Amino acid sequence: MATPKNEETIVDVQQAYAKADHFFNNNRKAFLVAGGAVLAVVLGIFGFNYYSASQNDEAKELIWKAEYYFEKDSLDKAIKGDGQYLGFEYIANNYGSTKTGQLAEYYLGLCFMAKGEFQTAIEHLEKCDFNDEVIGAIAKGNIGDAYVELGNVEKGISYFEEAAEHSENSFTCPLYLQKAALAYEKLGKYDEAIKAYTRIKEEFPNSAEGREVEKYIARAESFKK
Repeated sequence: MATPKNEETIVDVQQAYAKADHFFNNNRKAFLVAGGAVLAVVLGIFGFNYYSASQNDEAKELIWKAEYYFEKDSLDKAIKGDGQYLGFEYIANNYGSTKTGQLAEYYLGLCFMAKGEFQTAIEHLEKCDFNDEVIGAIAKGNIGDAYVELGNVEKGISYFEEAAEHSENSFTCPLYLQKAALAYEKLGKYDEAIKAYTRIKEEFPNSAEGREVEKYIARAESFKK
């Protein structure tokens, strides 16, 4: 939708034009230099956007086989490729600035999570584009899982909470609130766990987590006593 224009100030048009013309003539060289610089920036942006789009198209053509191997749990081939088709690693390294390159980073994180290489998984997941509402939340949640697996439960909780707040939809938010609550229970912080469970109960009662949250609340309250 077009932005409404501000009201124009009423001026003597002829006088304003004469002043502008005089100013331009006295500063012609500076204007030409500045104009050339602006044009260069505009052309540069256009060229970058065109290049980025073409790079993304290239990456799309390459990633399908790695996705196939990922779905088949052939993780090493998904990561490295099979000698004929390229893997996520090559696509992430060479097309990292594109959306498909970011998706490859996300897949790499999931691959290394599945392989139990949690620190490597974190390194890839932290490179993901977190703008997407669902993938961004899942990437952060997986970082949380990786930190819990590495024994850093507190840091894991911080990522679960970030994932829950990333997008308050009925899929990812209650899922990561529950993960945070379970991690709080692991640390014996039952008040914090109950707070997270209660939020699921009140805000997401129809979610998969919400339908079973009462038993988790009861359990946390029993351990608290």
